[in-house]
Amino acid sequence: FFSAFVSAFLDNVTTILLLTPVSIRLCQVLNLDPVPILIAEVLFSNIGGTATAVGDPPNVIIISHPLITSQGINFAEFTLHLLIGIIFCMITGYGLLALYYYILYVGRRDTDPPHIAELKREIAIWERTARLMPVVSLEERAIRDALRSKGREVREQLKEARNHTLKSAVDVWRKNLEELESRYRITDRVLLIKSLVVLSVVILMFFFSHFIPGIELNLGWIAIFGALALLLLADVQELESVLHKVEWGTLLFFAGLFVLMEGLGELGLIDFIGKVTVNIIKNVHEDDQLLVAIILILWVSAIVSSFIDNIPFTQAMIPVIVKMADSPDVCLPLKPLVWTLAFGACLGGNGTLIGASANVVCAGLAEQNGYKITFNGFFKMGFPMMIVTTLTIMIYLIICHIVIGWNVSQCNY
Repeated sequence: FFSAFVSAFLDNVTTILLLTPVSIRLCQVLNLDPVPILIAEVLFSNIGGTATAVGDPPNVIIISHPLITSQGINFAEFTLHLLIGIIFCMITGYGLLALYYYILYVGRRDTDPPHIAELKREIAIWERTARLMPVVSLEERAIRDALRSKGREVREQLKEARNHTLKSAVDVWRKNLEELESRYRITDRVLLIKSLVVLSVVILMFFFSHFIPGIELNLGWIAIFGALALLLLADVQELESVLHKVEWGTLLFFAGLFVLMEGLGELGLIDFIGKVTVNIIKNVHEDDQLLVAIILILWVSAIVSSFIDNIPFTQAMIPVIVKMADSPDVCLPLKPLVWTLAFGACLGGNGTLIGASANVVCAGLAEQNGYKITFNGFFKMGFPMMIVTTLTIMIYLIICHIVIGWNVSQCNY
């Protein structure tokens, strides 16, 4: 839940970069396998990142796209619709996670170290032999007493071994805890307070900039001004070191992606996909067109985003849903289609290890620390999580926009 909360306000990749090393170290201190913890962490990071317009890259692309902002969709409205649905997703997702790990781990692992398990097995052998020993003569009675005495002797050895093991484990735990406290302590509390203040102001501006008259800033400019303010407050003397930490590769990736999408638009691919989708929906009765559109966009987005990165898919789908809403052949309000695309693209990233950038980053960090997250291992938990959360969102969208009619406006034509 903590990773989900943090991801709602920070990028998923940033959240995983911050939490993965700490989680691995804590698991080492507690003598736990970190792989299940990391998988659960990244799954809930992707779920929590869906809740706001800045939590997941697809949401940032959607809310910043000119075709979307021109329709009057702002940060607060976008976040309101997604946050409510994500609350339900977290409930069902946690239930699935608890059930899966209970079936997988409870009762299937021996918590005793090998030497403890061997002593327990030896005690069972001595006691069973003594119990089955027939007592007819004095010699047989003496043999039985000797077997019982041997069992008691081994039981004393077991008691001493357990005490030694417990003391060693406590000593190791204390040593690791002290190392954690010394390595990850807060070194500059003043800078931490300044950073929290700036972050809080930026998040508030995300929400309320649309309602303040005279402010015409999109999310990108608000974030840039927040970064510049923090640089001034932190009194940074060497700007080169700060610029070196900027993810220029990611920025160039997005720049190239936008050029590619514009090229595909000029070639007519976006129009073709939009026409095919409109033709499918057009053959449905008018009263059921929005229902079919929500189900179609949601599941196609979720499944496709499980096997390809959800960022280029989202960039390609935005013009498609806008053209669907503008088509005179169908009567579809745009806003429910926007929420549907955001839910499908973000939640679909949980389907496979390559479905979202945060998944790949988490697996890379785990491998650097000697723990391997395999594609199949992630798929066994991630794909059911994607199915359950997408199904939950489908029910939520149907209730809100079909049954209740929340935010269903008239057609755009």
